[in-house]
Amino acid sequence: MKKENLSPRDKKLLGKIQGDLPLCPTPFAQVASKVGWKEEDLLRRIRGFVRRGMIRRFGAILRHQKAGYQGNAMVVWKVPEERISPVSQAMISSSPVSHCYLRPPFPEWPFNLYTMIHGKGEKDCRHIARELSKKTGIKDYRLLFSRREHKKSSMAYF
Repeated sequence: MKKENLSPRDKKLLGKIQGDLPLCPTPFAQVASKVGWKEEDLLRRIRGFVRRGMIRRFGAILRHQKAGYQGNAMVVWKVPEERISPVSQAMISSSPVSHCYLRPPFPEWPFNLYTMIHGKGEKDCRHIARELSKKTGIKDYRLLFSRREHKKSSMAYF
């Protein structure tokens, strides 16, 4: 994003939405109030940024420990190319899956679909992976458990 193409008002708006949004039923109304805009105008401006590719996406970070989930695992799956679409759709429709990514496989690491799952503990995560395997028919997978959480943060431009 080129800063010189943005008005001071746009920079103020982007500064307010680049980090955590308020935890409330209407977070954009609260942001609009802080920057002196009407909520409808703020949302219209944000949609314009998205259309022009200045904002690629809004993301949510699950702080799984605070939500009561002590177990999490990245599950890597070896999915045949022709099954990627239906398998990935099945994965993302499963509530314990918070992330799903397609990555290129390598001869020494043949896994191409990555899912992050969350459970009450490691045993729960293993059960979830087995259920996903049954649901999709994908038998070749590995669980990679997180042992330590590193800082999660958004990019800060302003």
